[in-house]
Amino acid sequence: MSSLHSNPTRPVFYGYWIVLAAFVTQFIAVGMQNYVAGAFMTPMSDEFGWTRAEFTSARSIGQMVVAITGFVIGSALDRYGGRPFILVGTVILSLSVFALGGVQTLTQWLILNGLILTIGAAMIGNLVVNVTLGKWFVRQRGRAVAVAAMGVSLGGIVLPPLATWLVDLLGWRDAWHVLGIVVAVFTFPAALLVRRAPEDYGMCPDGAVPTRMTQEETSKANLDYDNSLTRSQAMRTGHFYKLVLAFGLFQISVTVMLLQTIPFMSDAGYPRLMAASMLSLASIPAFLSKPLWGVWIDYYRPKPLAAIGAAITGMSVIFIVLSVKAQVDVLVYASFLLMGVGWGGLIPLQEVIWASYFGRRYLGAVRSTAMPFSFAMSAAGPIIAAAYYDQVGNYDNAFLAMGLCNLGSALMLMRMSDKAPDVVRSE
Repeated sequence: MSSLHSNPTRPVFYGYWIVLAAFVTQFIAVGMQNYVAGAFMTPMSDEFGWTRAEFTSARSIGQMVVAITGFVIGSALDRYGGRPFILVGTVILSLSVFALGGVQTLTQWLILNGLILTIGAAMIGNLVVNVTLGKWFVRQRGRAVAVAAMGVSLGGIVLPPLATWLVDLLGWRDAWHVLGIVVAVFTFPAALLVRRAPEDYGMCPDGAVPTRMTQEETSKANLDYDNSLTRSQAMRTGHFYKLVLAFGLFQISVTVMLLQTIPFMSDAGYPRLMAASMLSLASIPAFLSKPLWGVWIDYYRPKPLAAIGAAITGMSVIFIVLSVKAQVDVLVYASFLLMGVGWGGLIPLQEVIWASYFGRRYLGAVRSTAMPFSFAMSAAGPIIAAAYYDQVGNYDNAFLAMGLCNLGSALMLMRMSDKAPDVVRSE
């Protein structure tokens, strides 16, 4: 047992280093999957004669690949921790992003972007780091997950304009090469910081010292661990499937807007760089609001907060369609800012709610089992929106439908009870 991690008197709890690592890996993972692709859609589609549905299908395939990858590694993540997966995932992601610069056919694009890149991103992304954070934090779980998820929003602020600038400056092939190098430079150091669980190093969640913990803190930490549900037990509860559906409906517009905003705005007559900046504009309030969401989650009931976040997102998507159609720029900007506030709560609310319902002991197995269901829904969104565009010539009704999905998610979350019903627990 290393003294670096087992000394309870150290001024910095080691869990905070894992928060930093999670911040960096989510910046890269979500950025390479979702934030940069829109910058490449027009130049690659124009060069190869692809439809937007064909280009977008790589990301829809990718949503299912993320789910399958998570399901495969979920239980092993509980046993071995995230570091080995992040190290391997970094190699896969870096090489695949670099290789996208050499794409010549649609098949190559689908395999590299939809399959290989996504496997790498899944091994360094949300599931791996948030399951790890769920083991290191209980009382401060909302704040820890929220701060780490700020990396996702920072990716939205930085990466769309950066990718657009690189494509316009260097061409799309060299732009992919540069991004592949960026992945390796940022993610390898972060991977080395990750550890499985505080108990492995004689520590307690949240950095608590056992002799100084109150009875309430001890009870909360112990109950969170001892009353955890296994994968099979969780799947026997109706709440498992309600959460899958609710968060699947919440996420569906996110995946659509990340990929389709740049072509949507460009089609409406906005310059490409300005269109890319709309994702950055949405990501600023998402970035700034995440710590607030984290504090609110730790002090208030997370389920109504999730309903509020879903409702804000749904209304903002509807406002975006109407304001772009009317060409009222100030309302366009306000709508994207509002959407960012809703986005800010998605990741921390989702992760805390899953952990609070089913406990942290088997969290990797439980979360990875949910992913194929919810990601199947979010995978359908981009391809449906792109196919609608190819048939009709605009995205308006497709975007409005995604906004209504968010409102449906809000209604479901508001009606759910605060905790899963009792079942036969793990021994």
